[in-house]
Amino acid sequence: MGPSILSVCYIVASVTFILGLKMLSNPSTARRGNLIAAAGMIIAILATIFLYEDDGKRLGNYPWIFSAIVIGSVIGVLVAKKVKMTAMPELVSFFNGMGGACAALISIVEFDYLYRENRSVSTSFSDVVASGHYLAIIAGTIIGSVSFIGSMIAWGKLSGKFKDYSFKGQHLFNNLILILILVSAVYTYFSNTQMVNIPFFITVALALLYGVFFVLPIGGADMPVVISLLNSFTGVAAACGGFLYNNKAMLTGGILVGAAGTLLTILMCRAMNRSLVNVLIGSFGGNAKVATDAGGTHGNIKEISLSDAAMLMAYAKKVMIVPGYGLAVAQAQHTCHELEKALEEKGVEVKYAIHPVAGRMPGHMNVLLAEADVSYEKLLEMDEANEEFKTTDVALILGANDVVNPAAKNDPSSPIYGMPILEVELAKNVIVNKRSMKPGYAGIENQLFYQPKTSMLFGDAKKVLQELLAELKNI
Repeated sequence: MGPSILSVCYIVASVTFILGLKMLSNPSTARRGNLIAAAGMIIAILATIFLYEDDGKRLGNYPWIFSAIVIGSVIGVLVAKKVKMTAMPELVSFFNGMGGACAALISIVEFDYLYRENRSVSTSFSDVVASGHYLAIIAGTIIGSVSFIGSMIAWGKLSGKFKDYSFKGQHLFNNLILILILVSAVYTYFSNTQMVNIPFFITVALALLYGVFFVLPIGGADMPVVISLLNSFTGVAAACGGFLYNNKAMLTGGILVGAAGTLLTILMCRAMNRSLVNVLIGSFGGNAKVATDAGGTHGNIKEISLSDAAMLMAYAKKVMIVPGYGLAVAQAQHTCHELEKALEEKGVEVKYAIHPVAGRMPGHMNVLLAEADVSYEKLLEMDEANEEFKTTDVALILGANDVVNPAAKNDPSSPIYGMPILEVELAKNVIVNKRSMKPGYAGIENQLFYQPKTSMLFGDAKKVLQELLAELKNI
């Protein structure tokens, strides 16, 4: 009876995962979808603990299991509540790394079990383990290890603990390690059972080494794509664990995460007009020195006072706000929402233009503005926003840089050439809020700053928005 109920629980959990993912596609149902998927995971975990049987034996070890669950839950809740929105990309990367580590450990434990069961037999490991079973073990181990260490490196880079690092011949070195991993994995399968653990753990070590050098050279501007790719790796590794233990819930969850992460990676590459290979080997936004455009100096910039900026927006019919990482750093999303409401009280139509790769992770700006209770209906994706700019009186750019740089359209020598951008220059007036003239992650000057219709409003985003709000109230 137990196994039948367990199968039903796994099916229920799988359905909740699918339903939860579907609900995540709509902002109004995303929170509920997240809770439904979490409930399904709880069902799957409890069912495994209390109903799983192997040759009539239950799991046992309940004190150890529930101690680990309690400790992990407490740490997870505390970290999630404490994290600032600016640090959300780091947290996502860290949690993804933990998922990759768990998936890798599942495969490693399964290998260790098979090794201990058969090490007294002097024969090839391939004679005692089916090829499909070994493929699931080694794939879960390699992919999970790369995802774990790669996510940890990404976490360190996003939090400023690690710098971009590359050397001459880096890509050749990486390819060599990848070949060695594959050779070591094949050699492990045909090794003598008594000594098979040695080449296996060499494979693990090589996978970890590859994960480090896989992520280290990738520039900051490409980190959203890398995080999405690593997320898909974790899903695939988890799916391998589902194959190993015939666990439908783990298999479904892994496939969903892997597929969603892969599709998101493809969409983000498309939004940057770059191939995934180019992202992985291009080091875009890494250690490159600040470059100037082929056209040389653009001219002088024009500054605007707070009072003039407030006056311009107060008498506009439509204002489009373009949020960027500078808004997140300043924690200015709530003040931005207050400014939006103040403008609407004066009869101004306010919308937000969101670039797919703005911020440091997929959907970073959407999450940031949602925290400030900005209506989802006001968040426009790039294509829709570009149509709106044609009838916009004022485009207010808050900390965005490369995603609004016209060089992407008119400078073939620019590293961002061909990347779809938010065409803010179509608006009648453009106000750019930045701390300084320092370039963005691409390391190039922004042609937009030198255009006649552009005015610069320097300062911390939160402080500037607060002062703009005060000026608006006096008009």
